[in-house]
Amino acid sequence: MEELDLIDRKIVSELMRDATLSLAQIADRVGLSQTPCWKRIQKLETTGVLTRRVAIADPNRIGFGLTVFVGIEAPDHSAEWREHFTEMVTAIPEVMEVYRMAGQMDYLLRVSVPDMAAFDRLYKRLTDALPIKNVTSNFAMERLAYTTAYPIDTTTR
Repeated sequence: MEELDLIDRKIVSELMRDATLSLAQIADRVGLSQTPCWKRIQKLETTGVLTRRVAIADPNRIGFGLTVFVGIEAPDHSAEWREHFTEMVTAIPEVMEVYRMAGQMDYLLRVSVPDMAAFDRLYKRLTDALPIKNVTSNFAMERLAYTTAYPIDTTTR
């Protein structure tokens, strides 16, 4: 993995906070002219440091007010089961994140749905699709903090 220099870290930090910034604004904030700044952004994209630029919506305002963290215990750890599971969960749009875990659960899913009835439908779809040893659901009551921006050091070399 190539280490990012201070200017690249500043560019990434600015874009994580607000991807709607103009090239001129980003260049000004990181101390570059526009052309070198644009070349750096392009390199960050082509090397996979920046994977996409998106708008972040308030889930409550768009009808996805229930967040559920779902722990899955697999019945076995075969490559076939993992592949089938990955295909299934990535095809469900309400599944926002999926992690393969170490510890008591094998997978952790963050699910966003409008209400309990929608979660029940998702739960049935999940458990009917393939064998699962155990499913544990934890319902978020309130989101106290949330960000998609990693805390990149933009003050040192």
